[in-house]
Amino acid sequence: MAKPNAAFMKPLTPSSELAAVVGSKPLPRTEVVKKMWVYIKKNNLQDSKNRRNINADAVLKPIFGGKAQVNMFEMTKLVSKHLK
Repeated sequence: MAKPNAAFMKPLTPSSELAAVVGSKPLPRTEVVKKMWVYIKKNNLQDSKNRRNINADAVLKPIFGGKAQVNMFEMTKLVSKHLK
């Protein structure tokens, strides 16, 4: 039997840009996304009209590839590029 989502649970090292939000020690992808949401909610970066969109502040912009706004699915994809 395969381990449930082993790839998902493998600790990955965040890039320096991502480390500004989630810290620099290796984390599983699930934790990284969780910490991103904590940051987004704490800084009130969820779009008020469309809750699926996240507005980038100066810290998130480099993670989002310079975009001012991304949706949730795009965010997960962009965050993955910052994990090794």
